[in-house]
Amino acid sequence: MWRRATAAALALGAGAGGAAIAYSEDPSATLKICTHLPPRLLRDSVTAATIAFDYQYSLWGLEAGTPAWVSARHDAHLRSANRLQELCFRNGGIYIKLGQHIAQLEYVVPEEYVQTMRASMLKRCPVSSYEQVCGVFGKDMGESPETVFAEFDPVPLASASLAQVHAARTHDGQKVAVKVQHDHLTDTSVIDIATVDLIVNTLHYVFPTFDYRWLVDEIRESAPKELDFLNEAKNSEKCLLNFRRLSPHIADSIYAPKVYWNLSSSRILTMEFMDAKEITDVNGIKELGIRPVDVSNLVSKAFAEMIFKHGFVHCDPHAANLMIRPLPQDSKKTFGWRKPQLILLDHGLYKELDYATRISYASLWKALVFADAKAIKENSVKLGAGEDLHALFAGVLTMRPWKRVIDPSVDHLVLDGNNTDRSEVQMYASLYFSEISELLRRLPRVILLMLKTNDCLRAVNHVLVGGSSMESFVIIGRVSSEAVLEAKKMAMRSFLNKLLSTPTVLGLV
Repeated sequence: MWRRATAAALALGAGAGGAAIAYSEDPSATLKICTHLPPRLLRDSVTAATIAFDYQYSLWGLEAGTPAWVSARHDAHLRSANRLQELCFRNGGIYIKLGQHIAQLEYVVPEEYVQTMRASMLKRCPVSSYEQVCGVFGKDMGESPETVFAEFDPVPLASASLAQVHAARTHDGQKVAVKVQHDHLTDTSVIDIATVDLIVNTLHYVFPTFDYRWLVDEIRESAPKELDFLNEAKNSEKCLLNFRRLSPHIADSIYAPKVYWNLSSSRILTMEFMDAKEITDVNGIKELGIRPVDVSNLVSKAFAEMIFKHGFVHCDPHAANLMIRPLPQDSKKTFGWRKPQLILLDHGLYKELDYATRISYASLWKALVFADAKAIKENSVKLGAGEDLHALFAGVLTMRPWKRVIDPSVDHLVLDGNNTDRSEVQMYASLYFSEISELLRRLPRVILLMLKTNDCLRAVNHVLVGGSSMESFVIIGRVSSEAVLEAKKMAMRSFLNKLLSTPTVLGLV
């Protein structure tokens, strides 16, 4: 088996290297990069083989579901998560993005992986040297940062998996934030995606129930878009336009930094500098005179509108991509508190929900909020979960067991964030791991991204209000109901138009 895996790895590596060279804008530079492919591929193969062997050896002879089996699997999960974490850091680039994806898939992948990645992946991102930054400017702008800007701080304010941000000042005196892509990432991403594919497919080959090939497919599709900063800029403007057109009642409360198009390229994005607090800085938010619960409610409103009404969704709303400041137009305080404005950053990863999927998803959430078991099943089936896994789908979405999902009490979906809640959900996630894998295989990828978005928002709300508030589900119920009602009105108008346009109705026959 491992000889076949090694042969596949070498073939895959050669193919990835050839593809990278063929499609690169700088073949000579990419050829140099590809010299790093063999050691990376070796690390990948050793990691995949070690993880697979660890699971096989650790669980050998143990009966599934017994305390000994559960304990052994937990330890194997933890060891394997640490191995995968180390691999992500050593390889960098797309691997860091993979680790961040895993960190945001709470209870969709084993808890040990989520917690291991969450503890590090947003904090230990690679940092490009100033010489590398100048290299990107030279290729994209034809000039150095000091020439393009009146001032440019060589020390980055922050670094992420794909880029880092520098403070600068334009020649007309405007303070800006400049996002610069890590050098050669466009080329190495082709190799990285291929080698990540090797790990996931190898593990699936050994353990058929471990099927996260959809995650690689998603990264393969989203990475080129996230690496194109002009696409990111267009997404930010489209997002704000959608709020102005479709959700004018909260449009002023949603903001994205202004883009300086003349100072941007596919790998350099110059934006308005935002003086605001990170959304999980609870003390800082309070110092601004804003209540954290108001921030939580605004986040719920913003993403409910995006998901159920716009169908154009920011799918990476982790804490570093959401900021808060007082609503600029509102100088008054309500009961001593100011209204918040939500600032959305990093618009590289958006997903569009087609009309049928959007309405089915809205109908499902409406049914979840109102504990309508029949409608939950009906809309889960429409979205691909199947009649046999609709209860599990509801559980993954809400983090509640089925008996709580269909409980008619008004607070049946509320999570208070205590250890009992987490332990219960983790227990169900552990018991139904293979069923969850099958569910993920069935669901459309866009719905898998909605699961990730839900997990990101759940983590943000946990910090803001210690769990999920009753009001957040009231908001979700209201917005999803409005979307479903509007869909019914449109269907009725369409039916009447067809009816009125027939010759019989017009008396022509």
